[in-house]
Amino acid sequence: MTDTNLLPTLERIADALERLAPTSPLETDFSAADAFVWQAEAKWLEPVQAVNRVDLKLLQGINQQQDILLENTRQFSNGLPANNALLWGARGTGKSSLVKAAHGTISEEKPGVLALVEIHREDLPTLPQLLNLLSKSKRRFILFCDDLSFDGDDVSYKSLKAVLEGGIEGRPDNVVFYATSNRRHLMPRDMIENERSTAINPAEAVEEKVSLSDRFGLWLGFHNCNQETYFAIIQGYATHYGLDIDADDLKAEALEWSMTRGSRSGRVAWQFIQNLAGRLGKQLS
Repeated sequence: MTDTNLLPTLERIADALERLAPTSPLETDFSAADAFVWQAEAKWLEPVQAVNRVDLKLLQGINQQQDILLENTRQFSNGLPANNALLWGARGTGKSSLVKAAHGTISEEKPGVLALVEIHREDLPTLPQLLNLLSKSKRRFILFCDDLSFDGDDVSYKSLKAVLEGGIEGRPDNVVFYATSNRRHLMPRDMIENERSTAINPAEAVEEKVSLSDRFGLWLGFHNCNQETYFAIIQGYATHYGLDIDADDLKAEALEWSMTRGSRSGRVAWQFIQNLAGRLGKQLS
């Protein structure tokens, strides 16, 4: 076979080797945005230019939780000691909204200092790589995991447990961890009871998993709101977005909406406002 005949074969081999070669990690520009999403497979922080959040003043019925988390976040942004925070409780009660709103408030007070980084629950095993990346920046970061929980034989909680406090390296000084969950101890009650009933030493079997929640210095509980608070949320949204509707009609329609959903919460209130704004031909911006 002549050299000319070998050339196409060599090119195909070179192309195949290039496809098999690991891609180099993308460069992260920490100044590209005030919020990022961790892309675990690419080991890269994807900038988010517009965060999906509401103003802090629109969050009703969670004043105590709001004050505590905002003060903790403000301390952290000022370079002072701050706690990891677990926001737990009923669905749709404003847990993730509060995290994003607190970050937005501090970002307005001190532009460029604090960034929000969201990590998906399934990517927790890559936490060490993410923290190593964040530690190289001069910015301060809220590392945020929404809807955090663990089931069955899931052992990814060990990565988080080591990072929060127990590991040799721990978390960098420029990172604080905020998580939301429907479960106070991040695991279902039947799973806790099963661990107790089948273990040789029930207390020790449960302790390893339950102790994860103990590593959050702040535990902020959220509960379904009463009717008065629900109406206050609705009225706050309607006023803020300039929705022109009679107050009695607004209350009646909001009540009917909550009855069809079978619950009252901030999420239900926002869904009603979206429906109302659409019927009135108004944009929510």
